[in-house]
Amino acid sequence: MKQITQSFKRFFAAESAGGVVLAIAALAALIVSNSSLADWYQGWLSLQGEVRIANDSLVLAKPLILWVNDLWMAIFFFLVGLEIKREFVEGELSGPGQLVLPAAAALGGMVLPALIYAGINWGDANALRGWAIPAATDIAFALGIVMLLGSRVPLSLKVFLTAVAIIDDLGAIVVIAIFYTQNLSIGMLLSAVTAGLLMWLLNRRGVTRPDVYIVIGLFMWVFVLKSGVHATLAGVITALAIPMRDAKGHSPVISLEHGLHPWVAFLVLPLFAFSNAGVALQGVTADVLFSPVPMGIVLGLLVGKAAGVFGTTMMMIKFGWAQPPSAASVRQILGVSILCGIGFTMSLFIGGLAFAGLDPVYTTQLKIGVLSGSVICGLLGTLLLLQKR
Repeated sequence: MKQITQSFKRFFAAESAGGVVLAIAALAALIVSNSSLADWYQGWLSLQGEVRIANDSLVLAKPLILWVNDLWMAIFFFLVGLEIKREFVEGELSGPGQLVLPAAAALGGMVLPALIYAGINWGDANALRGWAIPAATDIAFALGIVMLLGSRVPLSLKVFLTAVAIIDDLGAIVVIAIFYTQNLSIGMLLSAVTAGLLMWLLNRRGVTRPDVYIVIGLFMWVFVLKSGVHATLAGVITALAIPMRDAKGHSPVISLEHGLHPWVAFLVLPLFAFSNAGVALQGVTADVLFSPVPMGIVLGLLVGKAAGVFGTTMMMIKFGWAQPPSAASVRQILGVSILCGIGFTMSLFIGGLAFAGLDPVYTTQLKIGVLSGSVICGLLGTLLLLQKR
């Protein structure tokens, strides 16, 4: 138990600082994309990178932004997979009683925002592809805020927010796999499944060296990338295959998580934010700001997330189906529920998949909606949590 408690303390510490760095990276992207460096920014995102394997029998050629979104974000999802495994095997979600409240809150916080977005954008088939955008929660930003607020947010609510965000990430992974997969290559998909089975067999045979799984995971990443399923899923599958404990009781999962977390918090996610948050605001009118896509995202994040998470949480508590977070007031639960509307990283990521290949106006509206909604939720949630009990 002491080891798990120390794990949470280190996790929270890295998350708070990482949230600040993430905000700086997003702000830098906005400044650069609306300055004299805008052409450099776009050119930087378009830089081509190639990897050729086995005498050009396999060629991976992508612009920088896709390398970031496909490869670097696979590292982020690898960390998410490690966190999911730790929480469900030994952590705060390992018992049915511990899982009920955050699972219900996460589900409510995904369904209602999606319904709000879909209702506002009904009739536009292209816009409807983004229905899952406001269903996401950015764990780095949300936890960063509650950590900066210190003792004003009880530990039970920090754990609750972490659990909700992790389950939310799990839901996002399922959504990406099912709804944002295109042009399947059966051969490559079978190769990816074979790599997954190999890792499962190694796990069953008691192989605990993480580097073995990571090497196979790299091959799986290539197979998944070429299969048409989004390549970041390979990161999750690889993480889940790594054994929780070895014969001596040491945890490869926790060791990897601790070693990888600073790199993701201070390099991977900030680079993603800088590459994806830039949006040129010249010519953006009120008609664009209040068009269905950004309005669906903003209302989904602000109203849908808050109502979904808070409403479901209070219903579960009222009917005695779950115990409330200890030492937490209703106002504090509402404040944390609003913070769940900070979609940022995951919302931008899902939106990039949803609007890929469409008119660039959808990407502009996506970024405006996600940035506006996330900032509003961050400010409102913080103001509520700053008030005295």
